[in-house]
Amino acid sequence: MTRRGLLASLALLVGGKSADAASKAADPQWQLTDAQWKARLSPAAYQVLRQEGTERPFSSPLNNEKRAGIFHCAGCDLPLFSSKAKYDSGTGWPSFWEPLAHAIETKVDFKLIVPRTEYHCRRCGGHQGHVFGDGPRPTGKRYCNNGVALTFTPNA
Repeated sequence: MTRRGLLASLALLVGGKSADAASKAADPQWQLTDAQWKARLSPAAYQVLRQEGTERPFSSPLNNEKRAGIFHCAGCDLPLFSSKAKYDSGTGWPSFWEPLAHAIETKVDFKLIVPRTEYHCRRCGGHQGHVFGDGPRPTGKRYCNNGVALTFTPNA
């Protein structure tokens, strides 16, 4: 089994479970209460963005999004990724080789025992996904994002 296949299988096992709370919002405007986040987000988006959950692979329509545009945080609408950096990683989650400048922050998590680099929205702290070192050139990174944590705005 490939590393991606193993990670996808593990994600299926833990996908419905909640984890630690999301990262603290850098912008005081986005330091909302739990009740405010629940009112603002769908249950699936709340579970991913605020409880660091993982959606099931191949469940997001954004995985197949091919139009030119910008992917935004579903929590606060901060632009996170350009469609120019999106690629099909074969993992079942929207994947990008590079975020927009100053869009995300990272931290190490140990939820699957081995350390992984988790990334979240710089503004609201909403969990987006994990970054791995098996992506394409020019960065060699794979930002593996939960589709429910994103919205997409096509170019006009």
